[in-house]
Amino acid sequence: MTRLLMVLWAHNIRISTNVQHCCGAMTHSAKSCMERPRKKGAKWTNFHIAPDEKIEMFELDYDGKRDRWNGFDAATYARVIERYEARDEARRKYLKEQQLKKLEEKNNKQNVEEEVSDDDEDNDALKVDEAKVDESKQMDFAKVEKRVRTTGGGSTGTVRNLRIREDTAKYLLNLDVNSAYYDPKTRSMREDPLPDADPNEKFYGGDNQYRVSGQALEFKKLNIHAWEAFEKGQDIHMQAAPSQAELLYKNFKVIKDKLKSRMKDAIMEKYGNSATEEVLPKELLLGQSEKQVEYDRAGRVVKGMETSLPKSKYEEDVYINNHTSVWGSWWKDHQWGYKCCKQTIRNSYCTGAAGIEAAEEAADLMKANVARKAASEEMPTPTEGKRLATWGTDIPDDLVLDQKKLDDALKKEDKRRKEEKDERKRKYNVKWDDEVTLEEMEAYRMKKIHNDDPMKDFLH
Repeated sequence: MTRLLMVLWAHNIRISTNVQHCCGAMTHSAKSCMERPRKKGAKWTNFHIAPDEKIEMFELDYDGKRDRWNGFDAATYARVIERYEARDEARRKYLKEQQLKKLEEKNNKQNVEEEVSDDDEDNDALKVDEAKVDESKQMDFAKVEKRVRTTGGGSTGTVRNLRIREDTAKYLLNLDVNSAYYDPKTRSMREDPLPDADPNEKFYGGDNQYRVSGQALEFKKLNIHAWEAFEKGQDIHMQAAPSQAELLYKNFKVIKDKLKSRMKDAIMEKYGNSATEEVLPKELLLGQSEKQVEYDRAGRVVKGMETSLPKSKYEEDVYINNHTSVWGSWWKDHQWGYKCCKQTIRNSYCTGAAGIEAAEEAADLMKANVARKAASEEMPTPTEGKRLATWGTDIPDDLVLDQKKLDDALKKEDKRRKEEKDERKRKYNVKWDDEVTLEEMEAYRMKKIHNDDPMKDFLH
């Protein structure tokens, strides 16, 4: 009674929570709506309201609500009947044709035209209907014969008894409403009603336990093989001819095993099998070979056996950028480099002997500059506040530049460069002066960008 009240209460709650949503239909909830969600629902826009689905409401009693055949249309079963009748008709015609062929062969052999009698025709009719079950046997389909104290149950016959009367019914193992579902029509309970119980103490673990264990798996494979064979064009049916289906499945497994073994032998014959215990040759077992090795009196190898260097997991002797030696083959002044060109920059292009000479000249020049700088620091020359010109190649001895005028020329040069960059700053009353002083020429030379200067990009 408590379970019935809970079911009715949940049903009422589900009906009351069915409200209008974005599409405008009142027969389903927003979660089960199949339309695309709208930005504003039809409740607020009053546009494109979807029609309500047709839902049939039945006022049923307690048993009617739990009838699994409720709402079943018997007209749909006519298709199944027509299919089976067509199959029986085709089978009857086939048997008739086979019997006619046999009779024709028999008549051709005996050369007798009138051999077929009425009795033979009756026998043929009986043979045609041999697949059908007799109606008298169908009347006794529900007949129950008593049988006492058997493991299969208290009665026998066509009625299925899934338990003996001493056992507890499966639907009484767990009285919780949310426990495993029990179907009374098929007497099945797929899930385990007591999943947390000790498996050694419980005798029933759900129908799914029997579906995935024992001979059920083999029966499932047999059914699948029959379906696949029928789809490929073979005349096989599991219910109509179970013995034929089982025999074909056994032959299929035998042929499949033969194909597997044949493929395995072909692969082993082509590629070999390292797992087999093959006898190693005596040369390898005893360490004998035909290589000649010469030793001296101290036991050192003189000739014949080259010592193999241990290999690394990294790539060795890989030369890039025209180098003939690897990186790290040269070391100097706490720096690694290439031995072929004595460069300390990695991934640089090899310059060969010219690079070595240039590196030596650069080193000698650096040493000379360091020595000259050290000498100049030791003996400072007196300066008179005058600076020689830094432009031109031939500097005259009597050339003297005024430092103040040079600073004014540098500022004037900076101002002129800014005006060249932005023409809007140029004034109308421009005065042109052709006279160029030595200080202005020096400022121009100092501010000029030298294209051969490697540090030109860092000056401005």
